[in-house]
Amino acid sequence: MRRAVVTCTATAAGVILLLSLKPHDGGSVQAATGTTQAPSGSAAAPPEGSSGTSTRTVTGDAVSTRYGPVQVRVTLDGTKLTKVEVVQYPTGERRDREINAGAIPVLNQEALAAQSADVDVVSGATYTSDGYTRSLQSALDKAGR
Repeated sequence: MRRAVVTCTATAAGVILLLSLKPHDGGSVQAATGTTQAPSGSAAAPPEGSSGTSTRTVTGDAVSTRYGPVQVRVTLDGTKLTKVEVVQYPTGERRDREINAGAIPVLNQEALAAQSADVDVVSGATYTSDGYTRSLQSALDKAGR
């Protein structure tokens, strides 16, 4: 009998906690503006007269996360990753902006150092980190790396 009371109480408490959670509304998403972007997956043509080096920019897929999409654009010089930009990321809540302001520079630095999508997750920004690495891998796949 005692076990049944404890079980019922724990179940009721769990249901109350689940029902009291406020769902994240998806909110707004930060997107880069004022920049010229080649269509997703296309490479920029090298400048005329260049000596065979192929600098190109490739945009990865937008990856949906719990708090909104994350999408990156990479610039490669030959096969070397030279720049990673985050095209869109969650900014619907103040906390989203705080978390991503700290996480995105770290993720960019890690990606350039690793020269791949094999980067560590930033503590406190798990969803952004996951979306970032998946979008980055998508861009690298499109670039043939």
